[in-house]
Amino acid sequence: MYNLKPGHSYPQGATVYEDGTNFSIYSENATAVSLEFYDTPYDEYPSETIHLKEKDGYIWHVFVSGIKPGTLYNYRIDGPYKPELGLRFNKNKLLIDPYARAITSDVTWNKSVYGYDTDSDQKDLSFSTENDSQFVPKSVVYKDNFDWKGVENPDIPWNNTLIYETHIKGFTKLRADIGENIRGTYSGLGSQKMIDYLKDLGITAVEIMPAQQEVTAEYLYDKKLTNYWGYDTIGYFAPDIRFSSTKKPGDQINEFKNMVKNLHENNIEVIMDVVYNHTAEGNELGPTLSFKGIDNLVYYKLQADNPRYYYDVTGTGNSLDAGHPQVLRLIMDSLRYWITEMHVDGFRFDLASALARQLYDVNSLSAFFDIIYQDPVISRVKLIAEPWDVGPGGYQVGEFPPMWAEWNGKYRDAIRHYWKDRGGNISEFATRISGSPDLYQTSGRRPHSSINYVTSHDGFTMYDLVSYTNKHNENNLNDNKDGTDDNISENFGIEGKTEDNKIKYLRNKRIRSFFITLLTSQGSPMILGGDEIMRTQNGNNNAYCQDNEISWYDWNLDDERLKLLNFVKNMVNIRKKYAVLRRRNFFKGEIIPGTDIKDVIWVKPDGTEMSEEDWTSGNNKAIGVILTAIGMERVFSEPVSYDNLMLIFNPTEDKINFSIPKRWKKAQIIIDSLPEHENFPIGISDTVLNIEPQSAYILEEP
Repeated sequence: MYNLKPGHSYPQGATVYEDGTNFSIYSENATAVSLEFYDTPYDEYPSETIHLKEKDGYIWHVFVSGIKPGTLYNYRIDGPYKPELGLRFNKNKLLIDPYARAITSDVTWNKSVYGYDTDSDQKDLSFSTENDSQFVPKSVVYKDNFDWKGVENPDIPWNNTLIYETHIKGFTKLRADIGENIRGTYSGLGSQKMIDYLKDLGITAVEIMPAQQEVTAEYLYDKKLTNYWGYDTIGYFAPDIRFSSTKKPGDQINEFKNMVKNLHENNIEVIMDVVYNHTAEGNELGPTLSFKGIDNLVYYKLQADNPRYYYDVTGTGNSLDAGHPQVLRLIMDSLRYWITEMHVDGFRFDLASALARQLYDVNSLSAFFDIIYQDPVISRVKLIAEPWDVGPGGYQVGEFPPMWAEWNGKYRDAIRHYWKDRGGNISEFATRISGSPDLYQTSGRRPHSSINYVTSHDGFTMYDLVSYTNKHNENNLNDNKDGTDDNISENFGIEGKTEDNKIKYLRNKRIRSFFITLLTSQGSPMILGGDEIMRTQNGNNNAYCQDNEISWYDWNLDDERLKLLNFVKNMVNIRKKYAVLRRRNFFKGEIIPGTDIKDVIWVKPDGTEMSEEDWTSGNNKAIGVILTAIGMERVFSEPVSYDNLMLIFNPTEDKINFSIPKRWKKAQIIIDSLPEHENFPIGISDTVLNIEPQSAYILEEP
């Protein structure tokens, strides 16, 4: 029997003190709240039940003496069960604390975890009386005891940032040169072997796919598939235990912190992909695991004319109501926790447009963005939006507030189209590689607001982008209906893997052209992890449920893949070396004061400058661009080159004679996309260059 005190309403969650733990949880419409303690994660009955009596501002709270870190707990909450009114309280259902710092496991699927009788014809209008204690993950009491040893966040400037998007498990699961027990874990990513790989590649930030505790939906479990990507969150403060090397509840917190510390010691930032737009509880037929049973009316957007049903702009069954003060507090508290306690450097917000929907329409001035703007902690880290959702008006590329960067889907599509369609969209191509000023300049933003990428986790890998014309998602067991059909890809004559050397050559060249384009574009480049080693998903463009070799990185690198890896390293070094590739401000296209040259000059193959008519005539496919470093603000602390560069892109099927300025006669080709060229620089001695088909070149002015 524990000694109880009224405790405090703030902070929410379980807060450990010297003589016990304070528990608090928010519910506006509950009539009773009970706190239950468990000895093991799968116990059917609690070791102790405490009925909370104190309530301030809808926050129920109690202080329980003697409760120490490691204690397992959850809640039961009673209230009206009236789904037609949006109320889904059911005291028979054990509920995870939304503020839990650690969660014991995934859900063990059983019909009792649903708030309604799954066998009833009334579906969610029925009421389940079954106890689900042994099937629901438990919350874990935690007290911080981690020593950061004075390691500070790297604080890499945006214009020096190179992002590597990766999955924590997939990155190291097949890595034979690290300990077997840490492969696929936080410790694997944070191992010195993998950090050395990232440093050697030139990466400044890893963007990890969701690492907050998730749930694998029952329909996936029944198909023997899993929620590999992790975009169904249930615990916004809890590092996902599936990436823990010990699987002991609570250990995942310090293991995550140690991963971050190791990366920071090596000047690599950690950006988290976070999912605050929906939860793992699905729609009205989904399970009752936490928010739905705590206060469904508070946490979720419901249809105004029939609150039995959810207003879903995420495609997952529900949408969190970021317009409610408690939901906003939960999100902000979670973000601050990951910054202040877990030391992460930024966030990529999945379906960020959903968070702007206060009154069902996207509103970029919503409370969510206002609060982040004024928050002294959150506003200082890197904030990246996936600027769309599936609701009306949800495609919001270029519409986010000034402090935000955005995944630039227009960049991705334009680059793919330029190379696949042999240069048919030259004007948009030039705009995108210039940092997309049409999207960001007028709102006072900088080129780095554009997160430039050719591939991401959602879609084909870069190898598959040049090897498959069609998606091949059969292993997802959905009749190949999931995933987009609009991939802007081509296979060069054979679908999938081939030993045809001509086709392999064309694919290798296209991949190199993609990398040259990406890493010479103004903005913030993001590389999909594994693209540098030709990672393939065998044509699966939606591998969200594939926790196997389809998604894991194959580290058995043959000569072809090693050559590409070295090429990418070389290309990254070029980006880091030349200041003109990492401008802080947009090109003006004007004469630089005190000179007779513009900061950027777009050149036709005949060597003359592009005219207004040339951009729209449709006659020009190949293009050159001279980037002038003269007059650039000297803001780089590390040694960099302020030399001028010339980029040449030829997406056509033909060789092109390209005239370069006379003063460039003794320039050097510092890299090109021809697979047979490995030793750079390559000197030139003429003002006319033979530019190979479907290739890109970078020249340095002598």
